[in-house]
Amino acid sequence: MESSGVEQILQDGKLFRQVNSLIVAHLRDNNLSQAASAVASATMTPLNIEAPPNKLVELVAKGLAVEKDEIGRGVPLNPLFDSGSSIPAAYGSIPAPRAAAVDFRQFTCFVVWLSTGAFRLGIGDVKHLYCRTDRFVVLSLGQRENALILHFFHEISAVQDTKGSSKNFPKHETRHLSEHKNIARCARFSPDGRFVATGSADTSIKLFEIAKIKQMMLPDSREGPVRPVIRTFYDHMQPINDLDFHPQNTVLISGGKDHTIKFFDFSKATAKRAYRVIQDTHNVRSVSFHPSGDFLLAGTDHQIAHLYDVNTFQCYLSANVPEIGVNGAINQVRYSSTGGMYVTASKDGAIRLWDGVSANCVRSIVGAHGTAEATSANFTKDQRFVLSCGKDSTVKLWEVGTGRLVKQYLGASHTQLRCQAVFNDTEEFVLAIDEQSNEIVIWDALTAEKVARWPSNHIGAPRWIEHSPAEAAFITCGTDRSVRFWKETL
Repeated sequence: MESSGVEQILQDGKLFRQVNSLIVAHLRDNNLSQAASAVASATMTPLNIEAPPNKLVELVAKGLAVEKDEIGRGVPLNPLFDSGSSIPAAYGSIPAPRAAAVDFRQFTCFVVWLSTGAFRLGIGDVKHLYCRTDRFVVLSLGQRENALILHFFHEISAVQDTKGSSKNFPKHETRHLSEHKNIARCARFSPDGRFVATGSADTSIKLFEIAKIKQMMLPDSREGPVRPVIRTFYDHMQPINDLDFHPQNTVLISGGKDHTIKFFDFSKATAKRAYRVIQDTHNVRSVSFHPSGDFLLAGTDHQIAHLYDVNTFQCYLSANVPEIGVNGAINQVRYSSTGGMYVTASKDGAIRLWDGVSANCVRSIVGAHGTAEATSANFTKDQRFVLSCGKDSTVKLWEVGTGRLVKQYLGASHTQLRCQAVFNDTEEFVLAIDEQSNEIVIWDALTAEKVARWPSNHIGAPRWIEHSPAEAAFITCGTDRSVRFWKETL
């Protein structure tokens, strides 16, 4: 991602928050408390936000005057944001998704006349996209009889009963890839799906090339035995907890129990050791690169994620933190696809959402998994939902805008290992491990019905499952030290 692209994302995020603040303040100051509360909740904006009186009306009036002047001068109108623009491609050449991701939402269009507080349903032509929030899309701003009018699309999560319409999960074939000398603890695919890395309690990291794995799985390979492991790194003093790939460069990072984050350049065939090291103050339980590649988050035994500048190694901590108990160590931290937010899953059972720019905690889902540990949390591609897993043997889908529970995926026992639940590449299915039966459990993401249970082929339950972002393939890592690759049978 170019630096200009990152700056644009940050600027857009700030502008969205300013628009949200003005809307909330205007509704509140005009005694439209119910509407103000609804917008504040949906956009994670403080209800008591301060704004100059009538500032929104003043800005809209100025904007309409400028627009009228430009029309008079023959200047073509352009939307404030181009909804068709996309973020520059990340690491490598990322292929287009095989199918559209599942949309858990329904839409209702309505108009709010801010001067009178009147609400009415209606559908209108969409001409300009002015602002997008977590649950509202502001389509147009206008005036009628001196009343400020905002047209919204209000998004309602689809939680209706959809049983009986579940999809079938395609059959997969699996192959033993390699073994570590101790428990295989974690795995991560590169953003383009060309590589996958595994980390072990033996302190080693193995890097696999997916093309070579597929070649190895062919029934008759004319080129003889194929070795899919292309790099092995040794530089940690204690077990490895998590891995991540740089979004653009051939850099792999690892977080370990030895309180370090290590940087490996896998473009160099002879490199065995890290070329850069961040020394943290705590056990590094999870790592996540910002989509720009300029920052990374470390989830540690500390209750607050540590934000590092990759260029200077300077560490930043959030100054606005909710009250977190002594058992608030972070099991997993993950950025959203744009870096506008990040999420933490903690040992105290909470899922917390954080602003990716200010690092402020914007929503705490306390007791998301009861008193059991929350072991993983990941955003959907559209950043509107978070999929979490916990040691209460539940997998849950949460709405980011409200913190509301949308779906529960039940029927897999996981109470001991720091397991995670993942979407497949199209987000049509959810995958997790059943420790008790030593099986991989798959649910239809939309209906929450179990659609498959497969033997893991590990001796003992796998402790990690990771799906490719680019195709129908995933990795499992086991307490039996082995690494297995699964891919759809064509």
